[in-house]
Amino acid sequence: MPTRALRTAASGMYAQQMNIQVIANNIANINTTSFKRNRAEFKDLMYQELAANPQNADVPGLVENSSNEIQVGSGVKPSSTQKIFLQGDLRQTGHQLDVAIQGDGFFQVRKPDGTYAYTRDGSFKISADGSLVTSDGYVIEPGFSVSDITLGVNISKDGTVSLRETGGDSVELGTIQLAKFINPGGLRALGDNLYEETETSGAPILGDPAHDGFGELNQGFLEASNVDIVEEMIAMISAQRAYEINSKTVKTVEDMLSIANNLKRG
Repeated sequence: MPTRALRTAASGMYAQQMNIQVIANNIANINTTSFKRNRAEFKDLMYQELAANPQNADVPGLVENSSNEIQVGSGVKPSSTQKIFLQGDLRQTGHQLDVAIQGDGFFQVRKPDGTYAYTRDGSFKISADGSLVTSDGYVIEPGFSVSDITLGVNISKDGTVSLRETGGDSVELGTIQLAKFINPGGLRALGDNLYEETETSGAPILGDPAHDGFGELNQGFLEASNVDIVEEMIAMISAQRAYEINSKTVKTVEDMLSIANNLKRG
């Protein structure tokens, strides 16, 4: 029926509209520190089995024969968005509290309600009480306190945090631990460059940087977004073309219905 084709084309237009929204979000975050691009994923809808010759639809035995059936799909639906956790470029900032992860892993932060979130944004700050925190004030686990007499902070590739004090001494505070997940694509994005654990991602696996498959820390660097503007532009053009073709399908079905109506009048 023509109405089935209309619904199918409409589902394609809606799917490409969602695809464009995902692409637009990627492009908007091209300069967001440690942003990971999203990819929209789709599934085909259920199929109907129709008789190859509708005139024989009532003939026993013909419809049951697979050679006399045609499967007609109902269109497409957006199924999910997938985070692509490819490594972004490291950009040197020279700031001693900027830290980038080269490899697998997330910084673990503690939110005010006591729950944990995870981020690859290493633009850290010193809070009013001397704690090492994110730019939003979330404490970096396992927690570090910097004294007023500190001349500088050193963060090594293996996560060791040490302070240079006025007397020339170096005081080691501890090690920044990283978390990684069996399926990082299953993490839920919270905004503010934060992610939270889900059943799909699995529980976090904690470890020290530069050991057991965890990435190294690079002080004075930040990880850039992994969005490739050329790739996104190509995806946008492809989505636009698909939307146009689906809209032309709607117009074609409309013309067919118009022709059928004119035949009835004749």
